[in-house]
Amino acid sequence: MARYLEEAGFAPARTLRDAQVVLLNTCSVRSKPEQKAFSMLGEVGLLKREKPELIVGVCGCMAQLRSDEIKRRAPFVDFVIGTGQIASLPGLVEEAAQARKFRTRLGLPERKGAVVTDVPRRIAPPTGSSAGWGKLKAFVPIQYGCDKFCTFCIVPTTRGRERSRPTEDIVGEVRQLAQRGAKEVTLLGQTVNSYGRNLAEGRVPFSKLLWLLAGISGLERIRYTSPYPRDFKEDLIECIRECPQVMEHVHLPLQSGDDEVLKEMRRQYTLGSFAQILESLREAVPDLGVTTDLIVGFPGETEEMFRNTMAAVERFQFDGAFMFAYSPRPGTPAAEREQVPGPVKKRRLLELIELQTSITLRRNESRVGKVLEVLVEGPSRKNPTRFEGYSREFTMVHFPGDPKQIGRLVRVEATAAHLWGVSGRIVEGA
Repeated sequence: MARYLEEAGFAPARTLRDAQVVLLNTCSVRSKPEQKAFSMLGEVGLLKREKPELIVGVCGCMAQLRSDEIKRRAPFVDFVIGTGQIASLPGLVEEAAQARKFRTRLGLPERKGAVVTDVPRRIAPPTGSSAGWGKLKAFVPIQYGCDKFCTFCIVPTTRGRERSRPTEDIVGEVRQLAQRGAKEVTLLGQTVNSYGRNLAEGRVPFSKLLWLLAGISGLERIRYTSPYPRDFKEDLIECIRECPQVMEHVHLPLQSGDDEVLKEMRRQYTLGSFAQILESLREAVPDLGVTTDLIVGFPGETEEMFRNTMAAVERFQFDGAFMFAYSPRPGTPAAEREQVPGPVKKRRLLELIELQTSITLRRNESRVGKVLEVLVEGPSRKNPTRFEGYSREFTMVHFPGDPKQIGRLVRVEATAAHLWGVSGRIVEGA
């Protein structure tokens, strides 16, 4: 969105008060982000009273689902734009400036046979652009929408069916990012490793895309999120093992450790098949970092089912996890079912967090004494006298360093473990 506006002549504002255009990019995966969005709209509304000429737009998944409520609760909003209509953003801004009327663009992309062609094309950065260009790390969407239809998830409704960007566009964008200083890119998609199944150019496996990007001069690291467990095929596992630019980290969403819950969630794997996938990954890449997503309190989850999840977490020894109490999303099948009481969900979540916290600390302790390759990102947010960066396995590392090392790969020996990662010292000659 920033690139579209920069092409139209805008530049990023330093503060909210300095802005001519304010966009809220929203999420509807859980209820809390929606609550935060309405809270932020309240703040923006106060600013618009002082600056009536301010243009305010609400974008993203929440805009897709709750446009009428946004209009009712925040009548000062100039337009709402859905996830499939981002290209219309500059026109909506211009219309708002001229007409000051509430605009809505919510249309989802439509399929044409097996191929969807309405994904955003690559946008060349305008002169002086700063929206994601010239940064050490960059995020590149390669896929939009989802075809999995998990019963707890609103994404297929808000973002439409799965569509992949043309390979040529992705390679071109990443090449431009690398030319402007990006050392690491993270590829984004709802089920990113199913990329390439519906391209006009023919099927392009995700592993092939990774190998193509690995050949780009100046690009040193490739990450991706979020993959779907069942879509880890042998060619992708081999790529993780053999390709130096692909990092040894996988975010593998488990969601639940109980087969009955997984079935009710409409996840397309069992605990046993998940375990086989994880075993294959760790066998191929012994030092693999593995993180996950976990939901407790899904409708119908009994105490025994929750205990199965706890046992699975203990068994799999994840390096870290995003953990949530189930949040009903209106319009999804799970929201219509009888809900687990709030206090029960809260208690289960706290118990799960306590277990995973202890595992994360143990995993970090296992790295003490090892030498880790770290991309130096800058001064530590916890201690500005030190520097920080992530290891290939996605472990946060803090260490004494030099500003001249920012953007470089260094070797750091881990000397102490913490819940947030490890601290260490740069190995001589690194």
